[in-house]
Amino acid sequence: MKNPPLTPDLPGSFQPPEDSGSAGVPLVLDLDHTLLKTDTLHEQALVFLKQSPLNIFKLVAWLTKGRAALKQKLGRAVDLDAQYLPLNSDIVALGQSASNAGRKVCIATAADNTIAQKVADNLAFPVDVIGSDGIINLKGKTKANRLKELFPDGFDYAGDSSADLPVWKVARNAIVVNASSSTLRKAKKTATVTDVLPRSPTLKPLVKAMRPHQWLKNSLIFIPAILSGQIFIPGIWPGLIMTFFAMGLVASATYIINDTWDVADDRKHWSKRKRPLASGNLSIVSGFIGAAAALAAGFGLAVAVSPSVALVLGVYLVLTLAYSLRLKQLVFHDALVLTSLFTLRLGIGTVASESQPSPWLFVFSMFFFLSLALAKRHTEIARVLNKGETKINGRGYRTEDLPLVLAAGMSAGMAAVVIMVLYISSDAFRLSFKGQVEWLWGFPPLIFIIVSRLWSVCLRNELDDDPIVFSVKDRQCQIAVAMLGVCFIMAWFGLPSL
Repeated sequence: MKNPPLTPDLPGSFQPPEDSGSAGVPLVLDLDHTLLKTDTLHEQALVFLKQSPLNIFKLVAWLTKGRAALKQKLGRAVDLDAQYLPLNSDIVALGQSASNAGRKVCIATAADNTIAQKVADNLAFPVDVIGSDGIINLKGKTKANRLKELFPDGFDYAGDSSADLPVWKVARNAIVVNASSSTLRKAKKTATVTDVLPRSPTLKPLVKAMRPHQWLKNSLIFIPAILSGQIFIPGIWPGLIMTFFAMGLVASATYIINDTWDVADDRKHWSKRKRPLASGNLSIVSGFIGAAAALAAGFGLAVAVSPSVALVLGVYLVLTLAYSLRLKQLVFHDALVLTSLFTLRLGIGTVASESQPSPWLFVFSMFFFLSLALAKRHTEIARVLNKGETKINGRGYRTEDLPLVLAAGMSAGMAAVVIMVLYISSDAFRLSFKGQVEWLWGFPPLIFIIVSRLWSVCLRNELDDDPIVFSVKDRQCQIAVAMLGVCFIMAWFGLPSL
């Protein structure tokens, strides 16, 4: 018995053409970027590389034997979980409608038979499969000739690329899915195009994958300049602004790389499955191109500021990639790395502004952001526990780690409060606060309120995936941050304390 499809989430709106002569005419569907919103070869290669980056040498060796051999080797080496691959809801609806009308539905794909069969097994209607077999790469004219032999009385074909032009040419009707404008023009010249599903935009999902809302975190680069008093020097602003955008672009590139690396795990996550790459709204290739462009632009801006800024940004990139590839799977190591990435933003700001902030700033940052990172992990573990599972996909945590994560997270938050007290007591007087350091004593209780608020919401299972985003939207945190700003301004400008 076939399993019900887990994706797409919504029923398709596409309807087959009104044609009384369609009864008995097979409907043939291409797989990659037609029935699926992704490319199975790219998905398999990614999983294979995730097993070991050295597997890239095997991929090259297999490719020298031909694409059919490569696909078969990958099919045998990788157990791709087809149940979670993103389906094109419109094409699923088309196939379901054809099946209900008594028509044979067939998948004909250049992908290997094994992965195509896995996809077919997860559809709610019967589907035959024709695919590459390790010797023949079922693509272009080869696919067209094979379908003519199997269906001499004609067939309708849904495909997406220029490689499908020979198939459309011999098909009764052509259904063009997610194709480029040039492919669509050629299809209309060589085939009877009955329906067109326009190409989905790439720019919008790419921007979403870059997570521009996360650029708020990059505001940390301004903190060293503020605390050192150099923020009031007009000449320092161009470098800081360029550094801000350089940091944002590189961070966005790492988000895309991380989402690509974790795409299989994200599809099983309650919220991450909606991300552009996991949902199939952004292809793996487009994601890599976008990430490469963002990296080039980011480091170009960093070098324009200073080689030192580019160097620290390079350290950030290396640490982020290490996190994505391996460290995120290690218990507590992942939280420490995330904390270090926040603190590196302060380091980049220090280099860009050529300031000398107190070392207490970096110590406080490590403990404060460690508490936030562990709050995020606590939320993930709690939700897995509520689902009756024991392990988080792609992470090293288990549900029995929940009390330990809670204890460590709260302890880190309280340590941040203590460090702020020590800073005010021993070091704040050396900075340019006009002698009114007393106003800074508002910081410890306000920081305590922020940390306690985040953890109380976390324990109630009301915290979103990102504590930073929550704190920006939460009214209590907004008030506490505003009061922090008031205390700092009062201390800075030397206004009399009560």
